[in-house]
Amino acid sequence: MPPLRPMLAKSVQGVPAADAVEGGLLFEPKWDGFRCVVFRDGDEVVLGSRSTKELTRYFPELVEGFRRELPDRVVLDGEILLARDGRLDFDLLSQRIHPAASRVAMLAERTPAFFVAFDLLAIGDESLVHAPFSQRRERLVAELADAQAPVHVTRTTTDVTTAEEWFAVFEGAGLDGVVAKPLARPYAENGRVMLKVKHARTADVVVAGYRLHKSSTEERPLLGSMLLGLYDDSGRLQHVGVAASFTEARRAELHDQLSAMQVPLADHPWAGWADAAAQADGRLPGGQSRWTGTKDLSWFPIAPTLVAEVGYEHMEGTRFRHTAQLKRWRDDRDPSSCTYAQLEEVAGYDLDEILA
Repeated sequence: MPPLRPMLAKSVQGVPAADAVEGGLLFEPKWDGFRCVVFRDGDEVVLGSRSTKELTRYFPELVEGFRRELPDRVVLDGEILLARDGRLDFDLLSQRIHPAASRVAMLAERTPAFFVAFDLLAIGDESLVHAPFSQRRERLVAELADAQAPVHVTRTTTDVTTAEEWFAVFEGAGLDGVVAKPLARPYAENGRVMLKVKHARTADVVVAGYRLHKSSTEERPLLGSMLLGLYDDSGRLQHVGVAASFTEARRAELHDQLSAMQVPLADHPWAGWADAAAQADGRLPGGQSRWTGTKDLSWFPIAPTLVAEVGYEHMEGTRFRHTAQLKRWRDDRDPSSCTYAQLEEVAGYDLDEILA
């Protein structure tokens, strides 16, 4: 019964050997969507998120699809996904988290989501959480053998070479990497039992502003995150994401360094973001969004002269998909040289080939 916190993964460098753990590993593509545990009992369907919050109301087309395609009583672990132009699109998926039911219904019809299942936790009266993953996978394939869209079963392999190929080429369809799962292990709720391999890249970016940390005080100001930019082909500095995750001592140091570079907003390339129309966009550093709610997103503009090398995983459109990590300062780089052209271009790959 819900709620249930899904099993998690810890990051490793490189695809591990198939026999790296006792009992062996099974490799899967790492999907980039909303983690979801699906509970079905007849007509009752509950979609639980990674944090156990309900996603049910945001995906009415999936609820209908699950009633049609899933066994009558079942619990599945998987990922809710949405694609555009043959590629996973997380930004489009995130638009579903909206308070207006009418907008959710419109988006469900216009851009329907789908679900990729990768674990079976219960079927009928039988709980499988204590069974080894090898048995759960076998039962998953058998129970969903006749399922049609929007339900899919993730592909798997025990071959490391194949997993490494997936890691290299599936990113072109918007996937996130590779996951390795111990075949002999039971399901561990909220436990980091699986292994994940994600892409790691670096880029030189302009540091153009900062936000304060939630624990910052007037007596001890602390930096929360740095706002990062890259120049586009027209020479405009575009906001591409943030760098965060610092120790408290480092937050104090960075605040002292960046606050000394503060400039009036009117003199900053992002001055236009202060107007109401720009704030309503929700994708600007100072704008509220459905994710942040009433969270304080005020920021401080600094002279765009500081260049940093940051680590990132992959791009989502024109932005870093996840929070970037500060590697080092690049005093040898001119800010104007920090352009999108330096970023690695990923060759496209047909998402339908992965789902087939």
